[in-house]
Formats: sequence, structure tokens, C-alpha cells
Amino acid sequence: MQQEYFSALVQLLAGFGFAGMILVLSVIFGRRAKLRRAQDVPYECGNVPEGDGAPGFFSIKYYLVAVLFLVFDLEVILLYPWSVNFKGLVQENGSALAAMAIFIGVLLAAFFYAVGKGVIVWHKNPTPPER
Repeated sequence: MQQEYFSALVQLLAGFGFAGMILVLSVIFGRRAKLRRAQDVPYECGNVPEGDGAPGFFSIKYYLVAVLFLVFDLEVILLYPWSVNFKGLVQENGSALAAMAIFIGVLLAAFFYAVGKGVIVWHKNPTPPER
């Protein structure tokens, strides 16, 4: 029994050991940042950077649309292989189709909730984000 887990333990110890070794070596041999040096300033296509270098704020709607895209994209990625692989099961047993219908129903309810809350709003002339 112990021999079965020995290789996993060796890999785990090797992984943590390597990560720890890299961290220690970076502290020992790493270059300390010297602020206000020309070499440490990010390159801005020939322009002198303004401010602290952080980009401006974006509206939260961009992130919400991205998350919704991921959710519904993963649904489509799941739905196609499911329908191909379980075609025979669905023809023989209606409960498999009912389970997928419930899954799609929950996702449609989430989609209509997001549309109702105004997360996905299409304008003819969208305004650019304020900076």
C-alpha cells in the first residue's frame, strides 16, 4: 500500500522543493529595484509614461460580459459532445433528455436575469469608457 503512494510523495516533495529553491535563489541573487532609473521604467512606445503606470479603471460591465461569455461558451462546449455521445441513451431513456433540459433551463433563466438587470445592453452608438 505504501509503495503505491511513494511515487506521488516523491513528486510532491520534488515540486515543493523546486518551488522553494527558486524562491530562495531569487531572494539571494535577485536584483533589487531602484526606483526612478531609466532602465526600470516601462516602455511606452517612445512616450514618457504618465502617473504610476497603472491603466485606468474599466467599467464592471466588461468583466460581467466576459464571465457570461465564459459560462455560455462552456455550455455550448458541453452540449455538443453530450448530444453526440448520448444520442442512444436519449432515444431509449427520456430522463437523460429531461436532465439536460433542466440544465439548459437554468442557464436560460440566468441569461434572462442578466438581460433584465441590464448587464447585457446593446446600444446603437456605444459611449467609450470614461478614463
